[in-house]
Order: sequence, then C-alpha cells, then structure tokens
Amino acid sequence: MPSGETHATRDETSAEVERRAFTKAAWRLVPFLTAGYVLNYMDRTNVGFAALTMNKETGLTATQFGFGAGLLFLSYSSFEIPSNMALYRFGARRWIARIMISWGLISAATAFVTGPQSWYVLRFLLGVAEAGFFPGITFYLATWFPAEYRARMLAWFLVAIPVSTVIGGPLSGLVLQMDGFAGLPGWKWLFIIEGLPATLLGIAALWVLPDRPDEAAFLNDEERRLVRERIRSERRDKEMTELLPALKDVRVLILAVAQFGFTAGSYGVGIWLPQIIKEARLSNLAVGFVTGGCYMVASVAMIIWAAWVDRTGKKIKNLTLACLVASGGLVLAIVSGSFWISLAWITLALIGITSARAIFWTIPTRFLTGVAAAGGLAFINSIGTLGGFVGPYAVGWLRDTTGSFSAGLMAMAGLLVLATVMSVSLKLVVKEE
Repeated sequence: MPSGETHATRDETSAEVERRAFTKAAWRLVPFLTAGYVLNYMDRTNVGFAALTMNKETGLTATQFGFGAGLLFLSYSSFEIPSNMALYRFGARRWIARIMISWGLISAATAFVTGPQSWYVLRFLLGVAEAGFFPGITFYLATWFPAEYRARMLAWFLVAIPVSTVIGGPLSGLVLQMDGFAGLPGWKWLFIIEGLPATLLGIAALWVLPDRPDEAAFLNDEERRLVRERIRSERRDKEMTELLPALKDVRVLILAVAQFGFTAGSYGVGIWLPQIIKEARLSNLAVGFVTGGCYMVASVAMIIWAAWVDRTGKKIKNLTLACLVASGGLVLAIVSGSFWISLAWITLALIGITSARAIFWTIPTRFLTGVAAAGGLAFINSIGTLGGFVGPYAVGWLRDTTGSFSAGLMAMAGLLVLATVMSVSLKLVVKEE
C-alpha cells in the first residue's frame, strides 16, 4: 500500500539521517578528544622514560620516584568530583579547555625538578590540574552517543592510552638524545616538548568542542533533533539521576573497586616498563621503540575486542575476561626464564588491561544520568585512580626492598585478580544485555 511504503521510506530516511549525524559527531569530537588524551597520558607516564637519566641526576631513589609518580593520582582523586561537578556547571568546552591548558604548563614545569621535594610538589599540582579530565570526557561522550555506539567511541578515545606510548616511547627515546642541547639535559627537554602541546590543544578546544548536540554547528536542524531525541529516549537500567544516592549505590562501589585494581596494574606496569626493559641492557632509544611496540599490539587488540563487545553486548563478561587475561599475563611473565618471552607475556597483560578500561566505561553510563553521571563517574574514577598511586609506589618500594621487579609485578597481578573478582560480582547486581 502507498501509505505503508511512505511510512517505511520515512523510517529508513530517519535512520539514515541519524547514522549520518552520529558519524559526523564521531569524526568531529573523537579524534580531537583522543589527541588530548594521548597528550594527557604522555604527561602522566613520560616520567618512566625521564627516570632513565633524571633519577641519577636529581638523586631520586626508586621508592622516591615511585611515590612521586603515584602522587599525581592521589591529588587527581582528591579533586576529581569537584572538577567534574564544575564541568557539569560551566560546560564541557570551557572546563576541558581549562584542564588541558593548566596541565600542559605544569607538566612542562617538571623540567625544573631538582630533588625529591620539588618532584613531589610538581606531581601533586599536575594531578590537581588534570582532575576531572577522563570522567568528564566519559560523561561528555555519553551525552552525544547512545549505548550501541558507546563502546566503540570509548575504545577509539581510550586507544590514546596505548597509542600515547606507541608514539611517546620512540619520541621520548629520541628527545633524550637531545642531552646537552641549549645547555639542558635530555630529560628536561622531554617534559618541555611533551607538555606544552597540551596547552595549545586546550586553547583550541574553546573553538572545536560544542557543549551539547543543540549547539553543534556541524549538524543541521534535523540531525540535531534526532541526536537529542535518540539520547533522551535511551532506556537505562534502574536509572539514577541524583548525586548522593548514586554515590551509595552498590553498583557504583563495585565499579570503583574494580577500576582501582586494573588501574593499579596499568600504571604499576606502564610507568616502570621502560626501566624493566632497560635491564636487558638496551639503549634508551631502543627502550623507547620496544615499549612502543608492546603498546602498539595492545592498541590493535583493544579496538578488535571493543568491536566484539559492541556486537555481542556482553560487557561484564568481557570485562571479567580482560582482567583475568591481564593478571595471568603478569604471573606468566614472572615465571618465564627468558626476558623476551616475559616481555611477550607482559604485552598480553597490557592487552587485558587496556581492553578492560575500554569495556569498563560503557557500564556505569547504563544507569547513571545527569548530575548523577557527572558526580558518579567522577566518584568511580577518583576511587579507581587511587590505584595509579598504589601501583607505581608499590613497584618502586618492592624494587628497592627486593632488588628486582618480580615482586612488584606479582603485586600488580594480585590487584588485577581483585578487579576480576569485582567484575564477577558485578553480574549479580547489573543485568547483562
């Protein structure tokens, strides 16, 4: 019947417009945000490469270095919720720009470290400046993309973590070769060259990022309407819209502990990996390329895994599996008798860790919205990010205490087992698709 054909044609046209709108949004927002997170993660972890020469020059022990490396995450966690509530109040565009501008300046200032105290102060301030960036982006993407797009968008955003080392490893190795240029040691150039671009990108964010779909000049009126209606009509599991109930919700608490476990493993391994590889007596440049290679493999695997999760919808099951793969990889790395075989197992652990992070952040936005999403995501990340303090500090302390990295890697494997257990328990309180 003509009327039926017209209705079908209208539905098909609407679906096509919607797909086009989300494709436009993805190409406009995700590459820019991913570039920002590449710089963010480089500014957090480039200390692992700087330490190859910085520690000796400034007199930092492994314990002092690990404490300072992790101190960023302690201050980051403390200021997480206030920062994300400010983002909700002032808008993503302004607040994300503020975060990026300030962290870029402070990261570059780390070139002025002279000993433990200045190291601690600058790392603490860097955490304050960065606070709210990651959960803010997670909240921001949830206001733009419905559930069936979200794992892919988050995966492309989170690919910045391994990619930051794929790029940052060789780059850091090369910059360290600038030792003596203009009278500065290579590790100082490392902080300057990898810090200031974040400030420039933050300034650009004021023009590139619209706060919400209603303000997106790159969409037409019909596309804006469809995106807005698609997001508003999304069904959520026992939806939370208020902040305080969200912070007491058992699902939020379980997620926070799970993230603590795999974040500790992530930074405990990632920040120390250049020094672990250095034990094979490679040059600083070779260390950069080998480290980058490990993360390149993890990047590809994470994208493939996230696409699989989007197709199957089994997010919690795959989160559990990713944490299990990560913990198993570290245990096998410890018991292996060959350095290169151990490195292969560490790479498997990195695949599990990076994939767990991509899968993880699709779960809380299923039941948190509005101010509860802004505050709840920040709360989860603030507790979870404490793992970024515990991981590097524990590995450094155990390195000084035992003389090797094996005990530290075993401790990280134990924390990843904790994340696995929390992921299993999550199945009891969150209905799987």
